[in-house]
Amino acid sequence: MCDDDIHPGLIVDPKVSRRGFGLLGLAAVGVAGAARAGVAVVETDVEITTPDGVADAALYHPEGKGPWPAVLIWPDVVSLRPAFREMGRRLAGEGYVVLVPNLYYRVRKAPVVDGAFNFANPEDRAKLTPMRASVTPEGTDRDAAAYLAFLDALKQTDTGKRAGVQGYCMGGPLSFRTAAAVSGRIGAVGSFHGGGLYTDQPTSPHLLLTKTTAEFLVAVADNDDKQDPTIKDRLKAAMDAAGRKAVIEVYPAAHGWCVRGSAVYDEVQAERAWAALLTMYRRALV
Repeated sequence: MCDDDIHPGLIVDPKVSRRGFGLLGLAAVGVAGAARAGVAVVETDVEITTPDGVADAALYHPEGKGPWPAVLIWPDVVSLRPAFREMGRRLAGEGYVVLVPNLYYRVRKAPVVDGAFNFANPEDRAKLTPMRASVTPEGTDRDAAAYLAFLDALKQTDTGKRAGVQGYCMGGPLSFRTAAAVSGRIGAVGSFHGGGLYTDQPTSPHLLLTKTTAEFLVAVADNDDKQDPTIKDRLKAAMDAAGRKAVIEVYPAAHGWCVRGSAVYDEVQAERAWAALLTMYRRALV
């Protein structure tokens, strides 16, 4: 899952340049509280020192003193961009302190692609290859600890409540790793069309489940499931063996369906997945 060859329609709007990325972020502040009417959201671009450098990220929280539970969002393969800024704002409007980092800060600041980008084009995919190589299991563990420490140092964060983590495409396995790397903090994990959650490699995310203390929501794309329908069953068995509460569901939608701007974005199924995520957070982030 989430292989280069099966990510249909992940397209960045050709009108979005690096300059336009910032302008779009500012323009969207006016609809920051769309998920919950009347909730204003504060958006800040931040830099976070990690053991490997300085990560650029977007931070969101409701206006007011709070505090609120923290959530880390791992974006998909094209990293931090307007679609994930919108997601961060929306989640903050529901009463969370939200951090959306740039996956590839070791290589380039976000946005990491300029102009038109089509994942179906091999030349465009090749642009991401050196950046993807910068995201390693060990580096992810270090990043996760740094990001949660950053969130926990904020006065807006309720450190008395557990934190959430959610990821999309390659962000799915990063979310599993986060739950193991900072297991004392993470109470809920959401993976949406996540790839490589159960593999035969020693770094497979499913092998980390015994190190976690979270509950899981794993939303699988229909075309990902069709590649190997046994994966979801093996993952469920691994969850059961680790004693982890988990909902693993195949959605009738294509890989990438949760992210606005994708050619396969499915609003009905994306809203279903969003509602399931919020239900889990409200139950588990206590």
